[in-house]
Amino acid sequence: MIESKSVEKTTNRKLVMIVDDEPDMLSMLELVIKKKCNCNVVSAASGLIALSLLKEHSPDVVISDIKMPDLDGLGLLSKIREHDPSISVVIMTGYGTIDMAVQSLKEGAYDFLQKPFDKDHIVRVVNNCLERTLLLRTNKQLKEKISTLSPPQGFVGQGAALTRALDLITRVADTDATVLIRGESGTGKEVAARALHSLSNRRLKKMITVNCPALPEHVLESELFGYSKGAFTGANHEKKGLFLEAHGSTILLDEVADIPVSIQTKLLRVLQEKEIQPLGQNKTIKVDVRVLASTNQDLEAKIRAGEFREDLFYRLNVVTVTMPSLREMREDIPLLIHHFFVKFKSQYDRENLLVSPDVLQHLGQRRWSGNVRELQNSIKRIVLLSAGGKVEMPDLQDLLQNSQEEPAEDSNQGGFTDLYTTPYNEAKSKIVQRFSTEYLRNLLSVYNGNVTNAAAACGLERQGLQRIMRRYKIVSSDFKKNPSDLI
Repeated sequence: MIESKSVEKTTNRKLVMIVDDEPDMLSMLELVIKKKCNCNVVSAASGLIALSLLKEHSPDVVISDIKMPDLDGLGLLSKIREHDPSISVVIMTGYGTIDMAVQSLKEGAYDFLQKPFDKDHIVRVVNNCLERTLLLRTNKQLKEKISTLSPPQGFVGQGAALTRALDLITRVADTDATVLIRGESGTGKEVAARALHSLSNRRLKKMITVNCPALPEHVLESELFGYSKGAFTGANHEKKGLFLEAHGSTILLDEVADIPVSIQTKLLRVLQEKEIQPLGQNKTIKVDVRVLASTNQDLEAKIRAGEFREDLFYRLNVVTVTMPSLREMREDIPLLIHHFFVKFKSQYDRENLLVSPDVLQHLGQRRWSGNVRELQNSIKRIVLLSAGGKVEMPDLQDLLQNSQEEPAEDSNQGGFTDLYTTPYNEAKSKIVQRFSTEYLRNLLSVYNGNVTNAAAACGLERQGLQRIMRRYKIVSSDFKKNPSDLI
């Protein structure tokens, strides 16, 4: 009797375990799966042998007969679920055991195969199982990675660009320094402002946010500084301005570049003297307010054009926090994608919605010109509008119809235009280097510097991946906070 056939533990190919007490069945399945599914196979002649092999190997899929003498398929299924619920289990059943096979589905099996087999059907089932296990394990790894991060609330990522911004936020948060938050639209400037407030000693009071472009000049002035009864036509009562409302707290001037010059002068007085003068009053009122300002515009250019006061700029620009675009933090995109899928699947009761690896890869490669906001809204739309139980590539055309269609490239046609005058072989070498460097950095970032897991995910042998890393001078420890955890 065949007891087991093992494989080398160092391999990074997917592994399928076959469990059956019939030697001919083991041989047939091993031949078909090895040939058609591009994976390794370990076989066991009984449930107990399979159970012992679980400790030695970490199979992606287990295919088990349901009727065996020592430990039947249902018992083995239960043990596998306890050991590693990400392993996809397929139960094989003969005539008369269909009810048991249905029971196995209720207890967590992915599928069952009825003897005699159709070989093409076996291959489809195994490939589906391999894909499912990859999704579950990748999902688990990303959850574990996210759980190790401890940035201010509202931020996901640990790339260099975001880390620099968060480090500065953390260092200046518990001070009264005026902070200018700069960055493109959708980069999280308001989230940064909330983080500055929530980490400060003013956090017990509500932060006041002023959307500067949304208010006409005369309305903005009265909203900011307040007014007395009779100060102008229609002022039938006294109004407390937003600066007074923010007394003892924080005020955010969102898109400060759009404030008219006339109001900029009064704002400068608030920053210099810490006092305001409501419309219709001769006296000033002292205020204790920390001022934060945000903008996505070029303030220096507006100063040169006479549209923004230079002295106000220097008063606002005590500390500058620049929020990075997604172009500058591509290594964090897989974490953001995972974070938003988990958030919206939970929010909209779609926890069972699956997303194919092709879709995840496509989302990771898109040009998100709207930055994190566009990415977040796109994933929200995918979760809300997906009709089936799994999101596949054909679904994205409708789900992302309002987003950029092209994948992420440099604005100069993927970075090629600077190479058109370069000899072909030299240009090809540079493009390969650019691709390889970005690919490996993103891959190792997702797997926290774990070379073994990264190699398995990208389909390379571990030694092959290490050779490429050495060629491009990429070191795994750069992507892992604790070097002792490296494999």
